[in-house]
Amino acid sequence: MRANYKMQRLVVDGTLAAGGTCETTPDQFNYLANVLRLAEGSEILVFNGRDGEWRARLTFPTRKRILLELVEQVRPQPEPLDFHFLFAPLKVGRLDYLVQKAVEMGAGILQPVMTQHVQGKITSPERLQANAVEAAEQCGILAIPQVRPTARLRDVLEIWPAERRLIFCDEDSSTQNPIPALSAIKERRLAVLVGPEGGFSEEERLLLRGLPFVTPIPLGPHILRADTAAVAAMAVIQATVGDWT
Repeated sequence: MRANYKMQRLVVDGTLAAGGTCETTPDQFNYLANVLRLAEGSEILVFNGRDGEWRARLTFPTRKRILLELVEQVRPQPEPLDFHFLFAPLKVGRLDYLVQKAVEMGAGILQPVMTQHVQGKITSPERLQANAVEAAEQCGILAIPQVRPTARLRDVLEIWPAERRLIFCDEDSSTQNPIPALSAIKERRLAVLVGPEGGFSEEERLLLRGLPFVTPIPLGPHILRADTAAVAAMAVIQATVGDWT
């Protein structure tokens, strides 16, 4: 069932069930009451990442509180998103964009990794998580994407599960077409790794290319910024071997 993009969507805490209620946070109250100016009796869609999507009716028990009365479930909870996105941190504004687009493209796990040529840093994991949640609200996703703590690339690779195929964007690939390499992938559990603005070091490229669970792919003949490369990579992966197929 497709998402209803005409109604406001909101992530809430607590269990969602027929006849139940949940209360908004102060920030959500301000957004619904003062920004959107929704009146009592207005309806929105709510989800918590576990119980599907519900139509909820606003009630105002006091001037500073909103209770959401759950009316009916409109979409059941799907399977969790199993596409992992690994990325080197960028500068703040572009990092926000990167996280939002990764969620829109179906990433359920977002893993910041520190590489040798990294130019940015994660100053606020909470901000990244909030951006991920906001993207899920806006694009109809029912899962709650998770931002993992920043880790060194080598440390992540040392404990990588062999059954998950890691696709990394290799700017020094000898070819320009990613389709042949992607078409050869048989695993259904996938992850993509996008490097920093300065690219991967030769040491990192050799490390990645030497691992049996890694598939390097090119992204065409053009030089792409890291955030553009991330969107391009996720699109071609999803269309070739991901959940678009």
